[in-house]
Amino acid sequence: MTPPDTSPTGPEYDDAAESSAPSRSPFAAAGADLVSPLTVVLVRHGVTDMTLVHALSGSGEVGPPLNSQGKVQVAKAADAIYSIGRRTWQHLAYVSRVFASPMTRTQETGAALGRRVGAHVETDDRVREINFGEWEGLTGDEVAERFGDAIHQWRFAQLAPPGGEAIPEVGARMDEFLRDIAAQHAALAADGKDELRTWAVASHAVAIKSAVGVSLGMDPRTWGAIWPQPASLTMLRLHINTAGDIVERHVLCVGAPTD
Repeated sequence: MTPPDTSPTGPEYDDAAESSAPSRSPFAAAGADLVSPLTVVLVRHGVTDMTLVHALSGSGEVGPPLNSQGKVQVAKAADAIYSIGRRTWQHLAYVSRVFASPMTRTQETGAALGRRVGAHVETDDRVREINFGEWEGLTGDEVAERFGDAIHQWRFAQLAPPGGEAIPEVGARMDEFLRDIAAQHAALAADGKDELRTWAVASHAVAIKSAVGVSLGMDPRTWGAIWPQPASLTMLRLHINTAGDIVERHVLCVGAPTD
């Protein structure tokens, strides 16, 4: 039996309205100078051996790779990406572009997504995981034993690990990435290709929660409450003006499972 389509419904998701006027935000003022929306699907990589033991795995090391379970997970995530606009989220465009961070696990995840939708994987360093510095490879308990309460202060965006990044820094580079691809989308529209687009990004837990937090204008101290699971989908819809600026951001889902 085919599972029911669980994508959102309502006036702002009316297929006919979107197809007749794709450049309109449901909440835009009359005459707003918008191009068609861009949907960004943030895909967390599948599990690695470090994921399973809850060790901190950031961008200070290129590895580790996906393990066998992680490879199965990203194959399912690739199917979910392919389904967007076809069997699920039918008001959205098909995924036509795939980005990935330079880490091994996201390159592998991005490759699975790209193969499924027929897209070349574009590497972007801004969507990499947070750099854990001296905490790389340690579990939370081990960090607490060696550095006391610092891991809690880090989680609430009060400090950076020694030699690493603070959470707001990750939010700043993720926001820069979103603004950049929004400008690229607007440039395509200006070139006569004003259409709905959906682009996928293979990224990481802290990077994804930071993208959601900054998009919602949340205090960075609260971003740690967002928990995208491995191989899950987090979807943002960007409403962009003809100058390439993001004028509104909608969070369509956070951490949707793909298994």
